[in-house]
Amino acid sequence: MVIFEKKNLITFFIGIMAGFFGGLVGLGGGVVMIPMMVSILKLTQHQAHGTSLVALVFTGLVGAITYYKHNNVDIIAAGLLAITSLITVRYGALFANSLSEWKLKRSFGGFLIFASTMLLIKPYIGIGIDPIVGIMKIITLLITGIFAGFVAGMMGVGGGTVMVPPMVILMGMTQHMAQGTSLLCMVASGMLGAYTHHKIGNVLPNLLFGLIGGIIIGTYLGGTSAQYLPELYLRLIFSSFLIWTGIRYLRTKPK
Repeated sequence: MVIFEKKNLITFFIGIMAGFFGGLVGLGGGVVMIPMMVSILKLTQHQAHGTSLVALVFTGLVGAITYYKHNNVDIIAAGLLAITSLITVRYGALFANSLSEWKLKRSFGGFLIFASTMLLIKPYIGIGIDPIVGIMKIITLLITGIFAGFVAGMMGVGGGTVMVPPMVILMGMTQHMAQGTSLLCMVASGMLGAYTHHKIGNVLPNLLFGLIGGIIIGTYLGGTSAQYLPELYLRLIFSSFLIWTGIRYLRTKPK
């Protein structure tokens, strides 16, 4: 009983951290949750990716509702992103399962470096670029969904790192609008990716109670804070953490 309560307390804390930063910077929280589950709970990389994606469905749901209350969700854009991401998220999950543990860790390390780079350049993207409209906007959203879905399924993350930059740079969305839209898309693609990981055996249901509870609270706090707080310093600190963690993963030795 003591072990059960302790594990749920740990997963609740991990969920709080993942939800808060996911809601604050629009990354979904997987980049926080996965390293913590591997290092603290001693999950395999594959188990961490699958379990993370199940929990992130709730990050997307709570985050999208929070952003929607502040009129920062484009429902049509989220729907277009979801159309193609639903096709590729399953293949991303299957591809991750086909990789060995060390290869998946190195891939995740590279993704963390990419995610940190996107965070650092966020304030400067989209400046001086005329937004695309009409059919080109639709095509761009559909193409973005293809890559976002595959990345979400493979890396066990929400895919916001892939979705947000095109919406800000090419479509002229505000940062908050792009983040809210990506969180809504994350719900649909995350559910299918999570189901695929579950069928493979990469989901540990006994960890979900604490993770989901923490994520719901953390995402609400992070999403609400994002509407009012300047995120410069938090972004710099968070990016440094991602780079440090990414380098550690990239140094994983073949086994």
